[in-house]
Amino acid sequence: MSGSALAARIDALLPQTQCGKCGYGGCMPYARAIAAGEADFNQCPPGGSAGIEKLAALLGREAKPLNPANGAECARALASIDEAHCIGCTLCIQACPVDAIVGAAKLMHTVIAELCTGCELCLPPCPVDCIVMMPLPQAEAPWTQDLADAARARFEFRQLRLAREQTERAERLARKAGEKLQQPLPDAKKAAILAALERAKARKAGIAQKNTDNLSPQVRAEIAAIDARRQAGKKP
Repeated sequence: MSGSALAARIDALLPQTQCGKCGYGGCMPYARAIAAGEADFNQCPPGGSAGIEKLAALLGREAKPLNPANGAECARALASIDEAHCIGCTLCIQACPVDAIVGAAKLMHTVIAELCTGCELCLPPCPVDCIVMMPLPQAEAPWTQDLADAARARFEFRQLRLAREQTERAERLARKAGEKLQQPLPDAKKAAILAALERAKARKAGIAQKNTDNLSPQVRAEIAAIDARRQAGKKP
């Protein structure tokens, strides 16, 4: 079995909380590390002992206890926002890996309970500590394979959306920059800017360069005025 195929099978057994408690930036990076022999299979607290047993069976290894360095196994809990204290900073929205928090800047945020994976990634960035984890009733606590598959789909969709938004933003900035470059500048102003750049390069190189000899009298007059104002500003 190839490394990528093994990583995919390992990822299919992980809870898809994307919490990072395993020491990696998500379930798939952790799966790839296990497949490559760079990580042990007992580093996922949300998966707990049941998840470790599934991974051990897949890998043909003997099950082992959860590594305490990665945290402790506990019942699933959902994030809850104290809406009276929420300041609408959107930091929790940006941190949620499955888009389970909705709201807008400077407006109240709320958690969609059905989508929350309990990853706790929204807790650290909240500047007013208005988010708490609420334990689920025992009947609702088990994290099923269907829930994991749905969480993976939401996470992957979010990654695609963020990549698309980043590309669109880069294209907008490039387009604006191109439009500015195409905007016509008065010849005198353009020449003055070029001459100033040349003088700056000459000063940096320690060369006393006169690059205004071939310019029109009007441009030389503008440059002289700029130099005069600069010198006047340096006087005490």
